[in-house]
Amino acid sequence: MIAIVFIVIMAVIVAGASLMGGAAPVAVTVPWWSLLAVLLAFVGFFAGGIYVGAALSSLALLAGFGLSDRPFWNFIGEMLWGPSTNFVLVSVPLFLLMGEVMLRAGLSDRLYRSLNVWMGRLPGGLLHTNIISCGVFSAVAGSSVATAATMGSVALPYFEKSHYPPRLVLGSLAAGGALGNLIPPGITFIIYGLITETSVGALYLAAVGPSLLVVVLFLGVILWYSQVLNLQAESGPVPNWRDRLMSLFDLLPTALLIGLVLGTIYAGWATPTESAALGVAGSLVLASADRRLNWRMLSESLHATARTTSMIALILFGAYFLNYILSSLGVPQMLAKFLTGLPLPGWAIMLVIIGFYLALGTFMEGMSMVITTIPLLFPVVKALGYDPIWFGVVITMLVEIAMISPPDGTVLYVLQGMRRQPGPITDVFMGVLPFMAVYMLAIGILMVFPAIALWLPQAVM
Repeated sequence: MIAIVFIVIMAVIVAGASLMGGAAPVAVTVPWWSLLAVLLAFVGFFAGGIYVGAALSSLALLAGFGLSDRPFWNFIGEMLWGPSTNFVLVSVPLFLLMGEVMLRAGLSDRLYRSLNVWMGRLPGGLLHTNIISCGVFSAVAGSSVATAATMGSVALPYFEKSHYPPRLVLGSLAAGGALGNLIPPGITFIIYGLITETSVGALYLAAVGPSLLVVVLFLGVILWYSQVLNLQAESGPVPNWRDRLMSLFDLLPTALLIGLVLGTIYAGWATPTESAALGVAGSLVLASADRRLNWRMLSESLHATARTTSMIALILFGAYFLNYILSSLGVPQMLAKFLTGLPLPGWAIMLVIIGFYLALGTFMEGMSMVITTIPLLFPVVKALGYDPIWFGVVITMLVEIAMISPPDGTVLYVLQGMRRQPGPITDVFMGVLPFMAVYMLAIGILMVFPAIALWLPQAVM
């Protein structure tokens, strides 16, 4: 409710400023009140729980018939054909399929057990294992939901008879799952690069520094809670160095996939789409070597991939349709001129944009948020002088916060549904709040020190 009020207030301020001349002159092609009506309909659709693809398409039709006198229906097929045939988009189902095969082949369970040998003796050791294992799995999954679901299914049984507070366990898994899109090869970077025509390889390089920053901050939160709550190390025999070195063999399959996927991208040997195909082939070979590959497992992986890909495609097509209508009405240009004409420094306008995304993320799914808003706000960001690669990293981090933001964060409900021991969903809500706070702190650090994201792509590319 707070998010809706925030967005409506912003809309009223924009409309009032346009009427009173508070911004630079703007060539408005439609009345301000009709744009406000479209925004209210946008909020109403998503707050009402309508399917995202249907909501975007319906909103585009309403805006097209109500505000435009152009025969836009003659161009819908041609307009949707462009994104549907883009080669970059092929990598999305391939990365999803790779993650599904890894889940069903048991590679994620071997990953978690191996890392726990190294982290389990630390105070709050299993919680550290949650973060690190999610981070490593993210380097091959490319999806927050897939990371949270996979590592949650592996990790939660370890905590059933442990002394760890359920809220902290669920919060750490949600925070770790949120790394799925930020750590390359995150799917959000592919969508952002497709919409803004930004190099996906450069975005992957730029994400390395912020990913390490967020992981360190998450581990810091766990260390602090371990001191406050007196969380001792795991009981049982202490693993010796031979045990630790032997456990590295369980990390080998995941390390090989990471090297195959990210190594070929960073070395310039393959595009993200080609490396995704290599990743699928590699996961199938590893599953076969582990004697887990069979027709049933492959069929389940393909079905799950097809469902997720279809959902993303419908959202993408609905968003392209809506963006086509709004662009023909001059809305992105109007918004860019208004925001750049405000008597505020660029960093203050960027804070307004970040606040808008934080509010939007409390009731809107992250991928939909990017697809819907980037075409409108990207011209504003460029006009303010911000680097598109830096902004892509910030947007991806905001998407991750949206996916763990109560009350509608997707990752939160995934973890709640996987709990074996019954408990209220408020456990997940309260447990993730400290990690959300440090995630926002990471965005603030990135605003003050943009070189954390930009140094590596500038040095390499």
